[in-house]
Amino acid sequence: MIQRFEVGHRLSEMAIYNGVAYLAGQVPLDDNADAYTQTKQTLAEVDKWLAKASTDKSRILMATVYLADMADYAEMNQAWDEWVAENNAPPRAAVEAKLANPNWKVEIVVTAAV
Repeated sequence: MIQRFEVGHRLSEMAIYNGVAYLAGQVPLDDNADAYTQTKQTLAEVDKWLAKASTDKSRILMATVYLADMADYAEMNQAWDEWVAENNAPPRAAVEAKLANPNWKVEIVVTAAV
């Protein structure tokens, strides 16, 4: 059975199937902040959704970080390194992409074991 959370017309914020939680792209709350702050905010959203799935960042199976500008890579990595679970860094990709809101500097998608 597939469980969906905060189902809207266009997307769900999260789905859980067969012991895996799939999060929609998480974005910052303050779209005027710098890349470091936006990344911290986005990772807090990831934590929130993982908690709703009864899991946490130590059980992330894969993460994809979308940056509006690769010039923000160091700031994003600073926030990521402060946040990532010690000895449980997941596989991760970081790519540059045009994001839906031109003020977003980062969007992060994760899948995690439940």
